[in-house]
Amino acid sequence: MLLQTTILVFLVTLAGSSSLLGEDASQWHGFERRDFELNGVACTVVRPHVAAAGRPWIWRARFFGHEPQTEVELLRRGFHVATTDVAGLFGNDVALARWDAFYDHATERLDLSARPALLGMSRGGLIVIRWAADHPDRVSCIYVDAPVCDISSWPGGKGAGKGSASDWRRCLDALALDEEHVGEWLGDPVDRLAPLAAAGVPILSICGAADHVVPFEENTRVLERRYRSLGGPIRVIAKTGVGHHPHSLEDPAPIVNFVTRHCGGSGDYFVLRDGLARFRDRLDTARSAKVAFLGGSITANPGWRDLVAEDLRRRHPTMEFEFINAGVPSFGSTPGAFRMHRDVFAEGARSVDLLFVEAAVNDSTNGRSALEMTRGMEGIVRRAQRQNPEIDVVMMHFVDPAKMREIDHGIVPTVIRRHEAVAERYGVASIDLATEVTERIAAGEFTWLEDFRNLHPSPFGQRLYAATIGRLFDAVWSSPRSTTSSSIARVRSDPLDPFSYDEGRMVDVDRAASESGFAIDAAWRPVDGAGTRPGYVGVPMLVATEPGASLSFPFHGRAVGLLVVAGPDAGRIEVRVDDGEPNIVELFTKWSGGLHLPWSHVLSAELPSGEHVLHLRVAEGHHPKSRGHAVRIASFLVNGE
Repeated sequence: MLLQTTILVFLVTLAGSSSLLGEDASQWHGFERRDFELNGVACTVVRPHVAAAGRPWIWRARFFGHEPQTEVELLRRGFHVATTDVAGLFGNDVALARWDAFYDHATERLDLSARPALLGMSRGGLIVIRWAADHPDRVSCIYVDAPVCDISSWPGGKGAGKGSASDWRRCLDALALDEEHVGEWLGDPVDRLAPLAAAGVPILSICGAADHVVPFEENTRVLERRYRSLGGPIRVIAKTGVGHHPHSLEDPAPIVNFVTRHCGGSGDYFVLRDGLARFRDRLDTARSAKVAFLGGSITANPGWRDLVAEDLRRRHPTMEFEFINAGVPSFGSTPGAFRMHRDVFAEGARSVDLLFVEAAVNDSTNGRSALEMTRGMEGIVRRAQRQNPEIDVVMMHFVDPAKMREIDHGIVPTVIRRHEAVAERYGVASIDLATEVTERIAAGEFTWLEDFRNLHPSPFGQRLYAATIGRLFDAVWSSPRSTTSSSIARVRSDPLDPFSYDEGRMVDVDRAASESGFAIDAAWRPVDGAGTRPGYVGVPMLVATEPGASLSFPFHGRAVGLLVVAGPDAGRIEVRVDDGEPNIVELFTKWSGGLHLPWSHVLSAELPSGEHVLHLRVAEGHHPKSRGHAVRIASFLVNGE
């Protein structure tokens, strides 16, 4: 009797656990997959290695495993992934009953979140929208991909698309409709949006703008127009020139970020990674703290930086803060990496506790290559962590119109991908303000022209930037304290790029040897009326104005470059390192016509570490828009101890 009771208890316990009898275990993209039947219906659940807080999940309606990149990334972030067989049912009442049963199983037996994200690909859109409309309180967000939103369009083929005769017959049978009365049916997704809009359920739709199978204008465009008119939040990414295939996005970041923000993620546009635990400890254990802001004009100018400083003082009124404005207009990550020792760490190794860095606008608008985007930003982060192992870093991606156009088309801008790779490698926090502004404008919250106005934000935009940073602070201070020792070595031995500018430094111009035509102007100032940048006027400058002038610069390192002031008369230079081949470098930029613009040029970046000599000569000829041959060197750039 005791044995029978024990077996019975074991069976009841097993049946009530997340692992049902009859499950088949396998691997799916490196994660544990369980296939089982629920009331005779095939179901699948894929489990993350470690479930995220709240046990979030995404529930796909059809075509499980097709273009799986979104679900794979969500699994990495702690989401469960599930699907329930509703093939051939076209979102009818039988399909809805299957989803009701699986939802109960997932939330009660598997202890998953009560508000999953829904994924409807193609005809999967039928059941996703219909089930969500019946249960808006059970849905966190909806991602549909080239969704069928009107059966008359597909499979009916009553509009621009050719439809599918065989699927049309099956659809009518499944929905118990006939040709004569199908127009009276109000069960299409586009007819069932009011409950979702009333509940504020966010929708993301990704489609091919040239889809001739499930025509975009007859499906997603109608869905978007009606949902907006009802006050529902929706974002549409229409892929130019793309048909019904391929589905999804090659880089699923916009989809993944949408899902994580609405269920189980940070709920915002930042990633904490290792967080700001060291800075948090500093504020709790010390009497003073130093915060530096490294970036371009958006950092140099008053605005978000001052608001963040005020926020920190408000949060910690007894702390003695010192704030360093290391913003220089037009500068991105490459010059940032070389000026770190002068502009951020001038007072020694432990002089800065928290570093904000932004370079996404200038790295892209200044035409930096993808390689330099990595080398510059990795140089900044590695240098900061090596200089002060206790430092925390917040990396920011500010917005500009070019980024908005890419984000609107589902493309993650190259500079954001490159900088995010650095943030991920070194565990530093990052904030994607470019995506936040783009998506909130697309949702109708505000406009670019009237509210944000420019890549140099209006006061409204400055407050938006500071508010997001404030929410990052909220998340840091509300999170459990890290048990990781802050004394652990932080700089990885395997950089993303072995030639990153992590040993960058600026070298005074008096270290060069003028061979002919170059001379140091001890306090250079322009005489042509063109503008200058603060810090690059009234300072020593190594100057030549005639072709043929030459100099040599001996250095120890693995990269060499120049920081020049490129004004209306900027010329060209011929450079070579050691006995290498000479190269011509154009100093005139598209902004040089009215401004003596500080500009960095890395002339050779992949040298063997050691002693070298840079040879430089003012070249014949100049840019068509330039008025001369001037070369004004503010400092030499060397990457190496």
